[in-house]
Amino acid sequence: MTVALMWEARAVPGRGADLLAWAQERARELSGRPLRRETFRAPQDRVLVVTWWDAPYDAELPELPEPDGELVTRAAHRWRFESLGGT
Repeated sequence: MTVALMWEARAVPGRGADLLAWAQERARELSGRPLRRETFRAPQDRVLVVTWWDAPYDAELPELPEPDGELVTRAAHRWRFESLGGT
């Protein structure tokens, strides 16, 4: 089974590049190697990191930590999905 973990945070205004660099570094430091990792950015200084793992849905998997409160406007959002396959 493939499980995708999604992590999304919004930087304080003007700190989007800092949050992006922080997230990319933390993603490289994850214990274990995901099948795939991808990082995205969006307007309003949002950063999204998705990692794919070969694991059961309820497996204990490494996740990005919470960023420093001075870097983000709110707590990071996290979601877990089970892949149903691609086209």
